[in-house]
Amino acid sequence: MKSSGSLYAVIPAGGAGSRLWPRSRRSSPKHVLPLSGSGKPLVRESYERIAPLVRQVFVLTEERQVSLIEDLVPGLNRDSMIVEPSARGTTNAFGLAAMLLLKRDPEAVMICAPADHVIRGTTAFRTAVRRAATAAQHSGQLVTIGLRPRYAATGFGYIESGEELRVNGTQAYRVRRFTEKPSLATAKRYASSGRHYWNVAMFCWRCDVFLEELRTWGPEHHAGLLEVVSALEAGDEAAAARAYAALPVEAVDYTVMEKTKRLLLVPGGFNWVDVGSWSELADLLRPDKEGNVVEGPAVLLDTKDSFISAPDKLVAVVGMSGVVVVDTEDALLVCPKSRAQDVKKVVEALGRRGQTDYL
Repeated sequence: MKSSGSLYAVIPAGGAGSRLWPRSRRSSPKHVLPLSGSGKPLVRESYERIAPLVRQVFVLTEERQVSLIEDLVPGLNRDSMIVEPSARGTTNAFGLAAMLLLKRDPEAVMICAPADHVIRGTTAFRTAVRRAATAAQHSGQLVTIGLRPRYAATGFGYIESGEELRVNGTQAYRVRRFTEKPSLATAKRYASSGRHYWNVAMFCWRCDVFLEELRTWGPEHHAGLLEVVSALEAGDEAAAARAYAALPVEAVDYTVMEKTKRLLLVPGGFNWVDVGSWSELADLLRPDKEGNVVEGPAVLLDTKDSFISAPDKLVAVVGMSGVVVVDTEDALLVCPKSRAQDVKKVVEALGRRGQTDYL
């Protein structure tokens, strides 16, 4: 069993954050927006949070976002990016990253930390990353970082922990099962069980171990990625793009993590917010005495528990409770906070109608 290897961070920075439309779009996806209150884009926060722990940070993204991200993260350049030919899901994205890292370092260990999450508690986050890296380096297992549920969330996945063990002095648990987005009754049971953790999509593994598992559970992905990497090494980017585009699209949770028998969980102690909707962002920011979060010169009368974002326009809201109002140059969103997750359906409808200028 290998027991050492340099740690590399891979920050997935793809997608458009459709539930945060109309602010988040293809040209300005969620991870490039300053949503945490710090004034920095989320991708820059992610980079700065993990950089001191690793040999090198790579941002995993698509070609159309390369220059955008370069401009937002000081010190980042094309050599520190793993560029997908097209968006084909996290199974292929992580597989490509693992194969390319192994070309650089045969003992590479990879920590995946998404670019579009808000994290409070940098010290606790870094402690969890160090523990996950230790477990991955010394166990020959895949490792996921899990968080104790703060409430019965139905929009997150859950990981059930099993036997506790020590890996080179680090506490870890064998994983019994993943459950994606349970019902409210099930989520309440999980939140109080003491055995369940939120799946926050933070994974750590030796790249060779992950590729062994990918070959076992997703052989079509593994074989196709070998073709992609071979074409890239030959300098044939067109052939690589064609091979990549032919790969099936699937999340790594489904392809590998839910099926593998080689999976450990390391608990994390930091505060985490996915910022998956306007209502979640409102909960993250500081409200006024009426429970309103306001961005811009708004006038609110008899309005409470609402999120109003119109930085460049005066918005007046009268007699409303629990609403979201988000204004941009060419689009206006109004919805109850309770329906904030449905904003994604607006994006889907615009796509069906061919109104892509708004996307």
